[in-house]
Parts: sequence; C-alpha cells; structure tokens
Amino acid sequence: MDTMTNAAKPTIRFYSPDGTLHEVEGLIHDTVMDAAMDNDIPGILADCGGQAECGTCHVYVDEASFPLVGEASGYEAETLEDVKAERLPTSRLSCQLRIRPDFDGFTVRIAPRQV
Repeated sequence: MDTMTNAAKPTIRFYSPDGTLHEVEGLIHDTVMDAAMDNDIPGILADCGGQAECGTCHVYVDEASFPLVGEASGYEAETLEDVKAERLPTSRLSCQLRIRPDFDGFTVRIAPRQV
C-alpha cells in the first residue's frame, strides 16, 4: 500500500494580485509552484520549470507562514535580485518551497508582475 496515497494533502492558499483567493490541495514533496501549476492558478508562469532561474514564480509568503520556510538563500536569493515585481523580505520563488505536512494553510500572495 502506498503511504503517499493516504497522506493528508495540505491546503495551500494563493492570493492573486487583485485579492482573489485560490485554495488548493498540495501534494507532500511537491513544490508550491507545482500546486499552482497543477491547479491552473493564474499569475505563476514557471517559465524555467522550477529551476530557480527565471523568477516567474515569485510569491510573497504570508507572515504567519514565513517561519516554515525562512529567507531565500544561495541561488534562489540571487535569482530574486532580478525579479520584475518589488522584492520584499518575504519574497520567495514558489519552485523552491517544498510542501510538507505542516504546510496546511500555507499562504502566499502572487507577485503582481512576473515578466
């Protein structure tokens, strides 16, 4: 029996730049970007397919969710230097946010401009 099949699917909340809320279930070990792409969430382009190279999956992590992931570092931090929307202290690339069981209610705002 596959234990992943029976695992809880955390709810991930995406707020579009216009304030529209999209709630989707994410799969453990997928990324927040994967959850967005699998559910056709508008505003996440993911041009590089999750390689942290393009910055087109830029999100602002909600302050309540931010302690789960912390600040970007390494290559992700470098990529965030060139994003098109304002970079904030809670800016992350959704392709670098791996979904865990404690992500239920994880909330992000999609950056208003990806390209």
